[in-house]
Amino acid sequence: MSNPQQTVVVTGASSGFGRDTAERFAAAGWRVFATIRDPHRRHAQAAAELERQGIQVVDLEVTDQSSVDRAAAAILADGPVDVLVNNAGAAYFGVVEAFTPELIQQQFDVNVFGPMRVSRAFLPGMRDRRSGLVVYVSSVVGRFALPFGGVYASSKWALEALAETSSYELSPLGVDVAIVQPGAYGTNISNSRVGPDDTARLEGYGEVTPLAANVFGALSAAAAERDSHEVAEAIFALAEQPAGMRPLRTPVPNAPDIAAFNDAVAPIQRQSLVDFALSELLPKVPAHAA
Repeated sequence: MSNPQQTVVVTGASSGFGRDTAERFAAAGWRVFATIRDPHRRHAQAAAELERQGIQVVDLEVTDQSSVDRAAAAILADGPVDVLVNNAGAAYFGVVEAFTPELIQQQFDVNVFGPMRVSRAFLPGMRDRRSGLVVYVSSVVGRFALPFGGVYASSKWALEALAETSSYELSPLGVDVAIVQPGAYGTNISNSRVGPDDTARLEGYGEVTPLAANVFGALSAAAAERDSHEVAEAIFALAEQPAGMRPLRTPVPNAPDIAAFNDAVAPIQRQSLVDFALSELLPKVPAHAA
């Protein structure tokens, strides 16, 4: 699938998975648009380093519809987009009750509404051409619940539901959807976690609150053993696969526990489409990466 004429857009490309992905596609000869929030000031160094690699940097804030519209218009003016990687995200961790609704809304605005805004900007062109791939970067906790991760995980559960539903609706129109589920990696998102903002509520949890350190310790230990470039490689591999043959979910690394979860749910999900007389929307390929 790779050739110099093909174009990929990667959101949240100032660091972590997004930057790794933009650089991976550029190294393979793709035309790459790396979208970054505030690339001229806050992320000026990252933007300059990407541009030196021939990557085109575009200012885009996923929580701002006008910013998404401007960025998409500038990118599409240069030609069609073959692959969209919805990577931009944030991580809010802590006791659920101790987050105010306003802060939870912020989490969903970045992790759920943001990708939907960006996808809506590029999907019409893909549908018109009956060709394209949209990748959603989720998380392994987009499939199971983890104490102190309820706010973040619920945003990823919502993202996965929207992405999977879109995969059925878009497949007959020639557009593929893929969900990548990274485990713990030492990226900026894990190093800049947002905690609860209602300290009075948090105090009411007494001996429960310190247990959060166990979660963060386990995540840090797992991250220390992994290379974040694995996620970029998985995304690039999806882009290189033939259209219509890409798995819906790809856990990275391909750990047995999350793979087993995906395997267990897939037949139930398939049967639900059959029960609603939607068999023609079922994918012809496995629901997960082998």
